[in-house]
Amino acid sequence: MHPTVDLVYDTSMAMVLGRRERQEDAVVSDFSSGEAFGFVVLADGMGGHAAGDVASKIVVTEVFSELKLQSGDPELLEPHIGEVLQRATVSANKCVGVYSRECPDAQGMGATLLAPVFIHDRLYWVSVGDSPLYLFRSGVLERLNENHALMSQIDYLVANGIMGREEAINYPDQSCLTSVLIGRDIAQVDCRTVPVQIKDGDILIVASDGLQFLCEEQIEGVLRFTQKRSAEDIGAALMKEVQKLDDPSQDNVSLCVVKVMAQGAGTVGNDQDQDQTISRSQQHSNTSITIMAKVMRKKKATG
Repeated sequence: MHPTVDLVYDTSMAMVLGRRERQEDAVVSDFSSGEAFGFVVLADGMGGHAAGDVASKIVVTEVFSELKLQSGDPELLEPHIGEVLQRATVSANKCVGVYSRECPDAQGMGATLLAPVFIHDRLYWVSVGDSPLYLFRSGVLERLNENHALMSQIDYLVANGIMGREEAINYPDQSCLTSVLIGRDIAQVDCRTVPVQIKDGDILIVASDGLQFLCEEQIEGVLRFTQKRSAEDIGAALMKEVQKLDDPSQDNVSLCVVKVMAQGAGTVGNDQDQDQTISRSQQHSNTSITIMAKVMRKKKATG
């Protein structure tokens, strides 16, 4: 048995379309009433008109359903968390494959997956693809999960002297994913079964890769400035920073902010200005919330 620390989670989700024509992200969270337990499921679809938006919804629905089914008793779930997360991932991948085979217009669709699970002061996750899971602690931002993109492998080759830095800079298609849920064999799965300890004051960011139009230094700066505020304010500030970029190629952005607090700690009031970001939050340990974030459509880029 793991020793437990009394923690509660302040959570908030937000989603914006960016400069894309359609929303291909999906995200949902569930934090149980009165318990230090909860989880987030996020998927970033791909395939454009080949139903990337459908793929992300399939993945989120399948993984959420499996976790929800198993969440009645977190103490019983925890010893089998790796098996449950792996099974949910395989099931979601199969469902994407079945849909794409039965619907010719959907061939080529797929999605990333990121699903962190919080049990008291312990964090587990499964991820496939490049959607980042960040931990902000003591003023420092750290990515926790693997990045299943070609650029990550290139960084490894450079760090070990196998590839030169100039060659790496000019290497094509660095954003190409090396693992994704497309209904075939999954090349890489990052399934964390040995928990990461979390503590009072930690902030976790569960996001699609659209947030990475901000560099990690920018994300860290926003979190340093807003770390004393609510999860809703933190999410709104990150979205505001993305919108300030005004990048003509801005991807969809979806995120869930999870702020870890000692039980009985209060939360700071929210800013009034949400800068047109859609978000909802859970602010009390005795409230259960399950939300699919809404979409704010922006004008299509021209020129």
